[in-house]
Amino acid sequence: MCYDGWVAREESDSARRIPATAAAMVDLLNSRPHGPGFPDTLQTPETAGAVLRPFGQPATEAPSPQRIAKIRGLRTTLMDIASAPDSAGAGPGWAQLAERASAVTLRQDFSEPGTVRLRQVGGDPVVGGITLAVAELVSDGTWPRLRICANELCSHVFYDTTRSRTQRWHSYEACGNKSNVAAYRARKKTRHGS
Repeated sequence: MCYDGWVAREESDSARRIPATAAAMVDLLNSRPHGPGFPDTLQTPETAGAVLRPFGQPATEAPSPQRIAKIRGLRTTLMDIASAPDSAGAGPGWAQLAERASAVTLRQDFSEPGTVRLRQVGGDPVVGGITLAVAELVSDGTWPRLRICANELCSHVFYDTTRSRTQRWHSYEACGNKSNVAAYRARKKTRHGS
């Protein structure tokens, strides 16, 4: 995946774009073991480094076991928020995220006329990078576009590129079509009593 700029993904006739920050967050959330064939990619230093690089992990060094432990806890909290049924259900997750990010110190940077940016001045730089990424996604309104595949056997996180924000599956071919066929067969079986 490309993180410097935009990542293009196809959707029916038109291509929609996924912001780099959102693509990095999707990769982080999908680094957890989920569905068949998706191991924890934070398990090895090489794969963990690749997942964490967009958040500030230096390419020249492997993430420490302590950093990986912190990131796993943060990832679990972010999954709790993403999987909450509504904003009220996500409240405890947001509170836990605030607690996990409390060791990160940020300052406002007014160095560019007319803009303000948060800049990390203390704490783990990768935890800070993830915290800043979440803040960016929340402030620009794209956090709700991070969705979990409706296929219970999959639970892959994806970025909803639809205008209506109603995408249900990370891949229609892999999960949506199978779910629709299964639902059709169940309805048909119920109607025919067999």
